[in-house]
Amino acid sequence: MDLIALLRELSDAFGVAGFEDDVRGKIERLIAPLVDDVRTDVLGNLLASRKGKGDLTLMLDAHMDEVGFIVKWIDDKGYLRFAPLGGWDPRILPSHRVEILTRAGERRQGVIGSAPPHILSEEDRKRPIPIESMFIDVGASSREEATEMGFRIGDPLTIHPPFAELRPGYVSGKAFDDRAGCVVLLEAARRLAEAPLKTNVVFAFATGEEVGARGARTAAYQIDPDVSLSVEGTIGADMPAVAEENQPVRLGRGPAITVADRSIIVPRRMVEGLERVAEENSIPYQYKLPTYGGTDAGAIHVTRAGVLSGVVSVPCRFIHSPTSTLRVDDLENTIRLVAGFVKALPDVLALG
Repeated sequence: MDLIALLRELSDAFGVAGFEDDVRGKIERLIAPLVDDVRTDVLGNLLASRKGKGDLTLMLDAHMDEVGFIVKWIDDKGYLRFAPLGGWDPRILPSHRVEILTRAGERRQGVIGSAPPHILSEEDRKRPIPIESMFIDVGASSREEATEMGFRIGDPLTIHPPFAELRPGYVSGKAFDDRAGCVVLLEAARRLAEAPLKTNVVFAFATGEEVGARGARTAAYQIDPDVSLSVEGTIGADMPAVAEENQPVRLGRGPAITVADRSIIVPRRMVEGLERVAEENSIPYQYKLPTYGGTDAGAIHVTRAGVLSGVVSVPCRFIHSPTSTLRVDDLENTIRLVAGFVKALPDVLALG
């Protein structure tokens, strides 16, 4: 499977938190031939199960949703006011073109606007513009006209630049957090399709991570796994003006193993199990520096009586922005690590 083509397809899919239908449909089509059972639960999680020979169950988690926005008001001049779904830096938003999903299923265009700097005071020009002061221009001249165009309160939207290969093996696009993780799970499922497994595996493509790990929480409750591994796109910060000790991960150094973040302190045997798989398979890896960010693992590991959980991430620059970048060799090595971990269970964690 062409990893770049697969990442492009999922990156270009619409999947703002709470509105993951498009990306879920694409993933379901791709994973259904590789597993024994596929279903969608009440919250929209896609759960794809592969039966192994043993009694232990592994939950492989990646979230489908991306950060975006939601229309919260249409003013009498036809401008859309909006609120964030997930974490955004307001400084990067003005002047971007957005894609708005209407209730009719149409993707309409608009532009994020704000008061032009020419009319602002010198002091105001120095301050970041709050999202509450921004608006979306859709070409309407009144609330009635905007409504006739199909816009409603509650419509989701996102910034959608084109996917691009900047040079061979180095790509940019939206929503690599966490479509990169979804690619890892899909490709791992393909590579494991003919392999005998000692562990039952549930590939869980979760909803709503960007608004509080909501899908992963309920998915884990119903799966009731013994072990979970969340796969993320995480904070590549190897760039000018960021000190090395403040760079959570770096591009080109392979998958990042989490030891601790704001949502979980990963048990030592989970970290050591991932290290062992990487070293035995000559897979380069790095550690995600504590304690930046949080993932679905934060919700999964405290489900029911607790779940032995870990996190592996694909390094991505500029996450939670309109455009992220990653190296395809990091993506490939993360796939190798995840597939190797599945094959090594339960022995690598001394379970069974």
